[in-house]
Amino acid sequence: MVLFMRIFLTGATGYVGTAVLDAIVRAGHEPLALVRTPETAERVATRGVRPVVGELAAPESWVEVAATCEAIIHTAFEGTRQGVSLDRLTIDGLLDAARRRTEAGAATTLVYTSGIWVLGDTLELADETAPVNPPDLVAWRPSHEQLVLDAASSAVRAAVIRPGIVYGGARGIVADLLKEGGNGLIRIIGTGTNHWPCVYDRDLADLYARVVANPEAQGIYHATDEADERVEDIVEAIAEHSKTRADVRRVPIAEARTKLGPIADALVLDQRVRSPRARTLGWEPTLHSIAGNVARLLEEFRDARAAA
Repeated sequence: MVLFMRIFLTGATGYVGTAVLDAIVRAGHEPLALVRTPETAERVATRGVRPVVGELAAPESWVEVAATCEAIIHTAFEGTRQGVSLDRLTIDGLLDAARRRTEAGAATTLVYTSGIWVLGDTLELADETAPVNPPDLVAWRPSHEQLVLDAASSAVRAAVIRPGIVYGGARGIVADLLKEGGNGLIRIIGTGTNHWPCVYDRDLADLYARVVANPEAQGIYHATDEADERVEDIVEAIAEHSKTRADVRRVPIAEARTKLGPIADALVLDQRVRSPRARTLGWEPTLHSIAGNVARLLEEFRDARAAA
């Protein structure tokens, strides 16, 4: 096992990236975090993290630094119309950094963040060998995954992590449900009988740390708690824990598409997903249920909002 590495991290202030940053610091590595502004650089520097001020859209501002690192973790994604093209541009930059290290005779590890939605509806339990069938929202992701995987060589370890729906803290889809519960009305897209594959943010971050540290880790890794919880059961548990029991409204998918766009079809996917390759690295989720941990998650949600 590698005991110490310099790790270049994108998205260090994002939802997933923040948890990953904490995990690699705890593991004793030296993270170099890409940030946009000097103000953000000052904030991450107080945590003992070396900031790199730059923009994903300007790889020349960070590729040279990334090429000095033993590992590169890409967690950033910009949720704008330019998000997909920007992700492709970033991958090109990551591959450029890896090429520079290879030409200098040094090895590197690339870790790319995808998502479990690329599988589409799963008719049976889906592990990392399952075929992809993405909804329109993430139809571009498999090709980006493949660009990273195709970079694998004797000097480059390439891995793709597909998180489930992430929970914990005050950001993300589940946090939005907690917020709705506090406001007295929770909306379910569709019938709510579909299953969501989920993962606790700290457990997810632990997988990233294990992947970069294990010299044999490469290829695709799913990250889910394997609870197979139905959306309606998650929402019911949140409603029950609201100060005043929240009402639940089921939004027909046609109405949701009009209001939300392509994400509506992603939210109604029925998925039961397994993570056997992650477990071969010794990864074991500490939380196995949203519904069974709502009280804890509500406390984390309130603490995170208060600290923001």
